[in-house]
Order: sequence, then structure tokens, then C-alpha cells
Amino acid sequence: MSLCMGCMQEIGNNIICPECGFDNSEKQQTPFLPYGTVLANRYIIGAGIDTNGESTRYLGFDKQTGNVVTVCEFLPVGLFSRDENTTEVKVSYEDRLNYGKLKDDFINYYRILSDLRELSALMNIHNIFEENNTVYVVEENEDLIPFEEYVERSNGHLEWDIARPLFMPVISALEALHKRGIGHYAIAPKNMYITSSGKIKISGFATENERKRGTPLKSQLFSGAAAPEQYLTNFPLDDITDIYGFCATLFYALTGHLPKSAPERKQDSRLLMSTNTVKHLPPHVVSALANGLQVERENRITDFDQLRSQLSVAHTAKAIQDEISRTASMNLPEDTSNSKSRNGMSHISIVIIAASITVLVLGIIGTFWVMQNPLAGMFGDTSSTVESTQSTEWTGPTIPNYLGMTYEEASKAAESDSSITLYRNYTDEYSDEYEEGKIMSQSPAAGSKLTQEDGILISVTVSKGSQMRELPKIEGSSIEQAASDIAEKGLLATPEYQYSDKYAEGRVVGYKDHQAGDTVEYGSNVTVIISKGQKQSESSSVG
Repeated sequence: MSLCMGCMQEIGNNIICPECGFDNSEKQQTPFLPYGTVLANRYIIGAGIDTNGESTRYLGFDKQTGNVVTVCEFLPVGLFSRDENTTEVKVSYEDRLNYGKLKDDFINYYRILSDLRELSALMNIHNIFEENNTVYVVEENEDLIPFEEYVERSNGHLEWDIARPLFMPVISALEALHKRGIGHYAIAPKNMYITSSGKIKISGFATENERKRGTPLKSQLFSGAAAPEQYLTNFPLDDITDIYGFCATLFYALTGHLPKSAPERKQDSRLLMSTNTVKHLPPHVVSALANGLQVERENRITDFDQLRSQLSVAHTAKAIQDEISRTASMNLPEDTSNSKSRNGMSHISIVIIAASITVLVLGIIGTFWVMQNPLAGMFGDTSSTVESTQSTEWTGPTIPNYLGMTYEEASKAAESDSSITLYRNYTDEYSDEYEEGKIMSQSPAAGSKLTQEDGILISVTVSKGSQMRELPKIEGSSIEQAASDIAEKGLLATPEYQYSDKYAEGRVVGYKDHQAGDTVEYGSNVTVIISKGQKQSESSSVG
């Protein structure tokens, strides 16, 4: 059987392949394996596919199964040599320790990948073996479409409803890798492919040694997708690094272009996204991109659970509601059956929990930022996006002032200016200056010069009010009134029922461990005493 070294299809006596046009009279350049080399008495090696500082991938043919495969050979640039028309890898005495350590890392890395073959986004590894003083990894060779071509065919960008099911399995794959102690560190459009079934496959695997500066290997970094720390000398990489690459690739999918390279973003951290694109994306997705692409690691999304949560903010809101309901219901004492409603919860619990859920949900809907300065990665320093308008020469538009407004009021005001997109920070903050529900800060600042042609994103932070809250007077109040007053202060409460000679059944006796006027931290849970009425004497209860 005569195979084409360019596509592994049978070509008979042909030199030029009728299928792919490959010229089979040519030789593979040294130091790569010669065409037709047989490894493990099973795998026929064809043309090289790609190479980096750590390894080279070849097209291969599995004689045992009759399938086309991909064979990856450990070939650390600068640490080996190979004579022409031979297969044995030679390593100098000076390089033997580095070579051995890197080879062991390579083997361990791919063994972990092989263990995770059930994950749909990872390439399926069939075999790992040593030969010719190096290591070979045999991968499945699927019929794939390059991700860049896929995006180009989709009018240059993907809609979020299309991108979401594609990218969520990638998060799961990366999370699984990091739980096993390794990462990818090269998530980029060039290393992504689409299968015939419409799913993403990740390629471009290499050990951490290949994905950062300062190691014995010649590093390969993908501009626009590589995180800033990968350009530092031997900086330890982790899941935060892969989150940057993931978000950069998702950014590419949704906008049609990558962010600027990390060294460029060190000088100007803005992400270029047209207002039209922003307005067609859910706010929480824009937020996740900005938070995942923060230049400074300490401001970036820190783990894959958080990344998944920010890309699925609606599910997060429901989870919070469920948790509040579950926790509050657990706080109900068992001896309050006489004062519970038909669903098993006391009136005060229902009112307080409902009020608390409402406050939390209203704080989540339409919000998505998690950083104190969420647009730091989106626009960089304020001075790089907008300029002060103190100069009397400027007569153009400026950033409006939303301070002191509610978010609803500010959103309505922003609707009148199509160049402005307003977003609310994911978490509200305490403020002694602004009352609860009022906007306490915005970025860029009010009055700044507007110089962007495509429009601008403005983030606002809503005040939670003072962190310390004064307990309202509730003694003698009805359950409903006490619930409303406590919830208005941003507090939770647990009821405790006691007999009282002073207050009728169902009236509030007071706080168990506090007094009206005491201050407690926002969100605290206080115990409220509810009267069960007078305790009847034994003589009066006997019929």
C-alpha cells in the first residue's frame, strides 16, 4: 500500500497526490522525522503539521486500525540534534539534565491529558510511548474546521447564544486540567477547532515550560491571548492565566478580533469593542470579559467557578434566592407551630425573607461587575480614555453626572444618549455619604471629555448605605410592621416565641440580644421575640 505523506490516502503509483496535491518526491527537512518512518512498528509518519519550542506534530497512519492519526514528538529546540535521514535524537552531555527533566514533564503532562479523555473539548489521546531517545504521543485525527475560519464564515463574529454552548465545555476542560495540576496556557483562536458535530476541540497542548519566558525552552506565546504574566521571566502560571486566554478567545469570537497584546495593554489597557457589539451582548457577558481580561492579576477573575458564574449570572441569582430561603427556614424554632402559616413558616420569616430576597434580586438584575474598578481593564487609566474638561477650549460632549441618582433613574437618563452604555457594578458598596440605592461613584468621572467615536461604557457603583445600621424600634409592633422596618435597614431576623404578660399574641416583645438604637453590621441576623400571649395557669386550663 502506497500512502500520500500529505493526507495519508492511497495514491498507487502517483507521485503527486490526486487528493491533496502533495509532492511525495520531496523529503522532510532535518531534524524532523523522515517521511515513512514507522514508530512502535505501527505508526507511519507523514508531513509535519506544526511545531513549537517543545514538540512537533506530524500527520500519521495507524497500521493496526487503518485510521489517520496525529503524532506528537518531543523535540525541545536547542537541546537536541538529529542527523539527516535518521530517527535517533542526540543530546549533549551539558544538556542531558535539562532534557531529561523536560521529557519527564512532557510525559506526565500527556498522561494527565490521556486520563481526561472523556471531556469533549480535549483531544483524544490513544498512546504514549518512548522511542529514539524521545517521547511520542498519538492523538485522534478528526475532521475539524479551524475556529478562525468558523468565525469568519459566521459573518466575522458569533452571537452569544451560539458562543455560550461552545465555550462552556472549555471551562470544564480547563478546570479539570488545573485540578490535576496542569494548565493549557495557550487558549487562543489558532488552537481551537470545530468538529463536524459542532463542538469545540482544544489543540496546542504543551507543558508550562513552553508557555512562559525564562525556561530552557523557546517559548511560544499567542499575541492577544497570552496573559501579561507569561511575558515575565519564569513567573508561575495558574488558572488565572488560563482564564485570561479563555476570555481573550471568547472576546475574539464575539467581536471578530483579539485584544491588543499583553505588553501593549500594559501601556493602554482598553479593550476595543464597538457600542453596537456591546448593546447586542448580555451585560453580564461584557462584565465577565472585562473582569477576565484585567491586566493586573489581582483584579482578574480568580477561578473557573467564578468565571462560569459570571457568564451565567441569571443562574447565580436563583441560587442566592434558594440559599436564602433554605437558611432562613432552618432558623425557625420547632415550638412555633401555633404561629406558622400553612406552609410551615412564621409570618415574620415569610415577610423578612421575601423582603431580603427582593433586595438581593434587585441588586443582581442588570448587574455584573465584580471588581472595585471594573473598567480598569476595559479603559485603562481614566486619562487614557477621557480627558479633563477644565479647559475652556473644549466644547464637545462630556460624561454625565449620575451621582445621587438611583440606578433606574440613571438608566432612563442614559437612554437619551445612544453613545453611552451604562452598567452597574456587580457588588454594591457601603457609603456614609450616599443613602442606600443611590449611585455613589462612576467611572469615567462626571465631566470628563468624551473623545471615543464609537461610544463609551460607564460603570456605576450603587451605595448599600452605611455599613453599620441602627436597629429600629419594634416593641409592640405587629409582625408585618417589624418585618418591614428591619428589612428596610438591610437586616435579617429570626423569630423566637415567648409568653408575655405585656403584649398580646403575635405582637413584638423586642430584640433578644439588642435594644432599639443599637448598631449592627449590614446583613446581620437579629433575633426578634414574638409574644405567645399570657401563659395560662394550670388551674385555668383544667375544664
